[in-house]
Amino acid sequence: MNAMLLTRIVSLADTDAPLELAELPVPVRGENELLLRVSTCGVCHTELDEIEGRTPPPSLPVVPGHQVVGRVVEAGAASPFRDGDRVGVAWIFAACGACRHCREGQENLCPHFRATGRDANGGYAEYLTVPEAFAHRIPDAFTDAEAAPLLCAGAIGYRSLRLTGLTTTGRLGLTGFGASAHLVLKMVRHHYPALEVFVFARSGEEREFARQLGAAWAGDTAEEAPARLGAIIDTTPAWTPVVHALRNLEPGGRLVINAIRKEEGDKAALLGLDYPAHLWQEREVKSVANVTRADVAGFLALAAEVPLRPEVCEYPLAEANRALVELKRGNIRGAKVLRVE
Repeated sequence: MNAMLLTRIVSLADTDAPLELAELPVPVRGENELLLRVSTCGVCHTELDEIEGRTPPPSLPVVPGHQVVGRVVEAGAASPFRDGDRVGVAWIFAACGACRHCREGQENLCPHFRATGRDANGGYAEYLTVPEAFAHRIPDAFTDAEAAPLLCAGAIGYRSLRLTGLTTTGRLGLTGFGASAHLVLKMVRHHYPALEVFVFARSGEEREFARQLGAAWAGDTAEEAPARLGAIIDTTPAWTPVVHALRNLEPGGRLVINAIRKEEGDKAALLGLDYPAHLWQEREVKSVANVTRADVAGFLALAAEVPLRPEVCEYPLAEANRALVELKRGNIRGAKVLRVE
C-alpha cells in the first residue's frame, strides 16, 4: 500500500518534505481489530508537533494521521461492524480500560493512552488497523471529506467548549481561527445563539471568515476586545496569544488551552505574564488533554443534528507535505483533508 511515512524528527524550517512516500505491506488485523481501507484523513496541527518533536516521541517510523474515515474491509466474526461499514478513527487509538482514569470516564488521561498516528500507524496510508472498541460510526449526514476533521478538530473543540463552563449566555473568545475554532463557532451559533463569540486571529482573511460565520467581533490576536470575556479557548501553537488572552478575561474567567504543546520560539513571551493583570481575581487556566471516545461520539451526534459541516480543502495523499507546509505557514481556511482512496 502507499503511505506517507515519518522517519525522523525534523524542523519544517529546514525541509518542505518531512514525510516520505513509501510502499508498505497492508497491515494484518489482530484479534478484536478492524482492517480499514482509508478514504480521507484530516491534516492536524498535532502532526506538525509530532514532526518537529513537541509531542511525546512518536514510534518511528510511523504513518501520521488521526482524523481517519474509511470502510471496513475485514472484521472478526463477533464484531459489531461488517464489511463496508463506514467508520472513523480519532486521536485516541487505545487506552487500558482498567486504571482509575479509564474507570472514571477520563481515558484521555490514561497512563497507557495510545495515539493514532503517533504510537500506532495512522491514516496517511491506504489501509490501517484499529481496535474495534475505538472505531466510530460516521453519520450519513457527512461526506468522507466533511467527516474527517470532525474526528479531532471538532471533537477537541467540543471538549474545549464543555471545559469553559459556558452554556446559554455570556461571552466566549476564540484565539486562532483554524479547523477547530471555526467548528466551535458553528456549534455555538446553533446551540447557544445568545452566547456572543469574539475571535482573535492573525490574518484579515481569518477575521473576515469569522464574521461570515457569525462572530460578534473579530480582531487581531494582540487587540483588546470591546468587552471582557467569560472564557477563551486558545487554539494556537504559540505562547504570546495566551498572555493576550488572559488580559481579555473577566474576573473569574477561564482560559482553556486547546493544544498538545506550544512552540518554543516565543517562550520569552511568558516573561510578560503579570499576576494582577492576568491571573488575579480567580482567573483560571485549564489545558485540554486528548479526547475520550465519549467526546467523539457526542460531537458526531451533535454535528449530525445541526448538521455542522466543516469547510475543507482537499489534497491527494502524495501532497501531504504541501498541506503540512501550508498549515505551518498559516495558510488556513477551515480544515485540510487528504484524499487517500
